[in-house]
Amino acid sequence: MSTLITVLKGGGRYDATWVERLARGVRRHAPAFARILCLTDLPLAVPGVERVALRHDWPAWWAKMEAFRPGLTDGPALLCDLDTVLTGPADALAEPGLAAMEDYFHAGRLSTALLRWHGDELGPLYTTFAADPAHWMAPGSCGPVPNAVHGDQVVVDHLLRRSGRQPDVIQRIHPGLLDFYDPRRDAHGPVVIFIGAAKPDAATGSVRAAWSGV
Repeated sequence: MSTLITVLKGGGRYDATWVERLARGVRRHAPAFARILCLTDLPLAVPGVERVALRHDWPAWWAKMEAFRPGLTDGPALLCDLDTVLTGPADALAEPGLAAMEDYFHAGRLSTALLRWHGDELGPLYTTFAADPAHWMAPGSCGPVPNAVHGDQVVVDHLLRRSGRQPDVIQRIHPGLLDFYDPRRDAHGPVVIFIGAAKPDAATGSVRAAWSGV
């Protein structure tokens, strides 16, 4: 049974609306995901979404490290950012196999915007990070990296490399599945990824319609 996992940390831009809209897109375009989990510190109540309480008060994107907690799933699992918009068939995301989106800016580096694994396969990421979060959240903890911003994906990429694990690249195994949002065109999809300051609530045209359900 495939599970989609997203993370909502309170105090930022995102709220339950983002969870509801992502879940709606998943049910419509990726029904192969039998479960949708949201790890959150908020009193979330979204139909069809299982709320799982965050155990730690890790700030901002660091809360995503809890997605790797052992025991959350027992089959294929996909970590998916809340600002992902589905506009067409996307069941391929629910297929088994360790895979990640390649970072938009850095070839050969993974992004945790979309990261897939099986069961407790990536449990050691959580265990290692939880043992010394202050260390891993500190810039430079992963040595020289090309990323301008030190975040969860830098740590995940580093720890997987250190363990000899190299996820397959989603763009390679599923060509044409991912599409990066570009306001200069209308047609996008089937899985629309937002980079930097661009977000679905500020998108236009068909992408905004797909996200808002208009």
